[in-house]
Amino acid sequence: MNIFDSSILGIVQGLTEFIPVSSSGHLIIAHQVLGDSLAGSLAFDAIVQFATILAVGVYFSKDLWRLVVTFCKIVTCREVIREDKVLLYAIIFGTIPAVILGLLLENAMETKFRSVVFVAGTLILGSILMAFAEWFARRYSEVQSLTLKKGWIIGCFQALALLPGVSRSGATISGGLIYGLGREAATRFSFLLAFPIILGSGLKKIIDVAQDGGFVGAGGVDIMIGSIVAFVVGLGAIHFLIKYLRHHSLYPFIWYRLVVAVLLLVFFA
Repeated sequence: MNIFDSSILGIVQGLTEFIPVSSSGHLIIAHQVLGDSLAGSLAFDAIVQFATILAVGVYFSKDLWRLVVTFCKIVTCREVIREDKVLLYAIIFGTIPAVILGLLLENAMETKFRSVVFVAGTLILGSILMAFAEWFARRYSEVQSLTLKKGWIIGCFQALALLPGVSRSGATISGGLIYGLGREAATRFSFLLAFPIILGSGLKKIIDVAQDGGFVGAGGVDIMIGSIVAFVVGLGAIHFLIKYLRHHSLYPFIWYRLVVAVLLLVFFA
């Protein structure tokens, strides 16, 4: 890998981690095109993924700090704002499905699920889910509020994103729309729900790769550049998606995913 490759991969990660087109799927495709080895790609992906979750932490720093304060108040039996309490518990319960499924599918995610043809299939399935969410969202006459039950169910949608090609943001935003959340509320909850699971999985992946010696011989400068690019592009992608989905649908992303899936099947299958 060189500086050009790491910059391209950083852009791909920063854009696709938050825009509903699947970051893991696009990284697998990018590594295939650039000809990187699997071992090298796992080490690089572990670092740049962590860089993008830092972008979430920076962008939603006020929201995350409010949740920390709410948690401390609950522990010390002080009065809290109901909406903040519901949001905190919804994130906690919504994180559980992805943690359980992630532990069960850990080995498969790093081997069997990194096939380009597999990614093409999940791109199509994820697109169907997003299209169904758009259809379902139009059935609600008024926006509904977040509850613990909805947080848990949306967390189950997030667990689907462990399959490369599904897209974490696409799955969770779809879950929010299906259960009556407004577009902006569904998008913001998608990012907040993603923070603990991506942070935890990113740290675990870094530790695992380091223990296996995956960082030995890896280009430090290349990884650093890729991480910086992913962080900056990620901030822009978060801001864009929140503003865009206030008044627009997921259909442009759906059509893009379908086109990419067809091209993958044509050129790689």
